[in-house]
Amino acid sequence: MPRRSSRAVPASAAAPAPVQKRRASDRLPTASKTGSKRQKSDITTTTTGRPVRSTSKKSKYFQEEYSDDSGTDSNNGSPPEDSPSNYDDSASSAADSVAFHTASEATENPRKKPGRPRKSLGSNKGDTEGTRKKSDSVPKGDTNEALNDKQLWKEGVRAGLGPGKEVFVKKPKARDAGTVPYQEHTLHPNTFLFLADLAENNERAWLKAHDPDYRASKKDWESFVASLTEKISEMDSTIPELPVKDLVFRIHRDIRFSKNPTPYKTHFSAAWSRTGKKGPYAAYYVHCQPKSCFVGSGLWHPEADKLALMREDIDRNSHRLKAVLGEEGMRRELFDGVSDEEKAVEAFVNQNQESALKTKPKGYGLDNENIRLLRLRSFTIGRPLADEELMSPNAQDKIAALIGIMEPFVTYLNSVVMPDPEDMDASSGSESTD
Repeated sequence: MPRRSSRAVPASAAAPAPVQKRRASDRLPTASKTGSKRQKSDITTTTTGRPVRSTSKKSKYFQEEYSDDSGTDSNNGSPPEDSPSNYDDSASSAADSVAFHTASEATENPRKKPGRPRKSLGSNKGDTEGTRKKSDSVPKGDTNEALNDKQLWKEGVRAGLGPGKEVFVKKPKARDAGTVPYQEHTLHPNTFLFLADLAENNERAWLKAHDPDYRASKKDWESFVASLTEKISEMDSTIPELPVKDLVFRIHRDIRFSKNPTPYKTHFSAAWSRTGKKGPYAAYYVHCQPKSCFVGSGLWHPEADKLALMREDIDRNSHRLKAVLGEEGMRRELFDGVSDEEKAVEAFVNQNQESALKTKPKGYGLDNENIRLLRLRSFTIGRPLADEELMSPNAQDKIAALIGIMEPFVTYLNSVVMPDPEDMDASSGSESTD
């Protein structure tokens, strides 16, 4: 609130006429106003030439405004700057300049919302004024030219045939079956031809271009596996008839941790167990690859707990595994017709020697009589097959006969790593007799 003057008010000035309030735009620097400057003096002169007493001390709140108003012309007919009316006018004008804005100012300077000021969109990181210079801005025409240089779509291959001409690319077709029809109980020769070509052109672009051949070969293999499942279930009653997708392995390779960058396998394969191709049980396995086909069974790289169970059983009951390996059919079909059990065990160790330990496993001594079997990390058996055998009409009968010979071996492995209640009773009875 403005401070009142201590000077007595004259009678003539007791009821001053209402004076129109000054706008904030009137309070401009003295240099912008017309009129001659006058020097500051302690005694001001009115229009009648009568000296008027002024206060000895000016208000500290409006000292700056007095200094601004001191440059106004004394002949403009306005009241003296130290008169009460002028004092009230200056106070009211100051309040108006702080609290109110004209309509033009309100439209030019809209009121901003309180909060943290946002950074200007045109400001650069190194610009001290916070605004981007006009010289740095890219014209709209230059922007369009830059976008044209980096087109997202490029024109395709030019055929050079002129306007109105079209080029038709023939859709690739699968290899002709010839005189041999596709049958579910045997594999077609085109399946082996496709795998041989894939081994020479193991690339995604090639397989995409020969997609019809791949689909025909895959369908031939899946129909062969579906038909073979019934015969395997007859030989081993523990093998369920599962869908083909749970038996067949995919052709794509996992190259994340492999030094071989080729994306595809060059063979077809499938596995049959109590849970299909995956699971902890021992399985039967059929491998189709040109000049490398074979049929096998067993446990390949079992987990640590399953491997520990196998070594424990070999150490305590090695006669069980040796008796299975020494069967006549096993020796004749899988071990090249060896004569006795010891040679059959030696042949079995040689088939799994690639992944075996070089020294003794932890917890067993080198002087153990079964140290050769204890070093193994895979327990598999198998026999190679010729390509002609899989393409013959009785291919599934030959595979089923070999699986029937392997059935005691798979049953023994499952009784150790995944024993049934009756298997546990039988093993405990054999230990008590020993």
